[in-house]
Amino acid sequence: MSTTPMHLRQELVALLAREGALTDPGWGRAVEVVQRERFLGEALFCRDASMAGDHWHSIRRSHLPEGKWWEMAYSDKTWITQVDGIPAETAGTITVGAPTSSSTMPSLVVAMLERAGIGDGDKVLEIGTGTGYSTALMCERLGDGQVTSIEYDHHAAARARLALEDSGYAPTLVVGDGLAGYDENAEYDRLIATCSVRYIPLSWMEQVRDGGTITAPLSGWMPGDALAHLTLADDGSACGRFLLDDFAFMPARPHARPPRSSYVIGLGDERESRIDPNVLDDSTGRFVAQLGAPSAEKLGFGDEIILLDVATGSQATTRRDPKDEGWLVRQHGPLRLWQAVEDAVLTWQHAGSPHQSGFGLTVTRQGQRVWLGDPDGPTWNLPA
Repeated sequence: MSTTPMHLRQELVALLAREGALTDPGWGRAVEVVQRERFLGEALFCRDASMAGDHWHSIRRSHLPEGKWWEMAYSDKTWITQVDGIPAETAGTITVGAPTSSSTMPSLVVAMLERAGIGDGDKVLEIGTGTGYSTALMCERLGDGQVTSIEYDHHAAARARLALEDSGYAPTLVVGDGLAGYDENAEYDRLIATCSVRYIPLSWMEQVRDGGTITAPLSGWMPGDALAHLTLADDGSACGRFLLDDFAFMPARPHARPPRSSYVIGLGDERESRIDPNVLDDSTGRFVAQLGAPSAEKLGFGDEIILLDVATGSQATTRRDPKDEGWLVRQHGPLRLWQAVEDAVLTWQHAGSPHQSGFGLTVTRQGQRVWLGDPDGPTWNLPA
């Protein structure tokens, strides 16, 4: 059987269609044309399964048969290209840290493009160029002049630019803070973010036309994730629901969790918990808890949860009550973190514990609020 890149791209299109990630033939044609191997560079990171924690080793293209590299490129997998700012091409034998740039799995890339409603003739602003693969797909379908893409990381931006140029694409590429958008090419029909944000930057609102859309993963420090799809109104506001997809992306650098200093747990007065801490192990439960305590970071799992607020020193710790079937919580500091989480989770459970798609988001200059059910339902303010 042939294992040429073209054959592998055709197989990838068929796979994405079977999985339901690809329904628009226009994106199928783009996937068949764009050479993903160009956007993987000369090396990738793989997690070292023999070691605990975030230990990575680099795989270099020159050390593999060409056919194997092509198979990796056209598998539906996310490949890490940078760890804690260190590119895979320059890494040593073992690198320790968290991923900071990657080539996202094609099914997720294409699903995001489809969920954003991007189609022929649209003018698009992409927040987070990454390796440039999704940028190339949009250039192939929409044309270079319709695509503007911003990347915060200078090395990743330079790498993507070379890959795009080598592939024959010439979109507008910007190195800078994607949260500020790019006003020079405004107005845009669609804005799509491939990084997670804690709230919707107002600059994005100002650069998308009335009736245009913003599609962005909303996340936080617990982390709780939801994919927002908003439509801009002529009064400068935006409103929409979260989608069914449980997509998660790396955070925008300015929205990442702040550095954590040393801490002592178990401080404060203890009482019975009104909720089961295990609910925070559920993706929607964690999203709801984050609405209640947006400045808190979650550590631990199961019965033993730790919530920390690094700005105020507030904390909450839970444990199983040894005397009965319930749970206990200790809270310390000016913010009653667990109480806020309890209030949010109980409101959600009273409504039947719907998925994130049961929530929506309204953004105005006065604030940003997530609502449950409909805009008149229970609300929580984002830390905007």
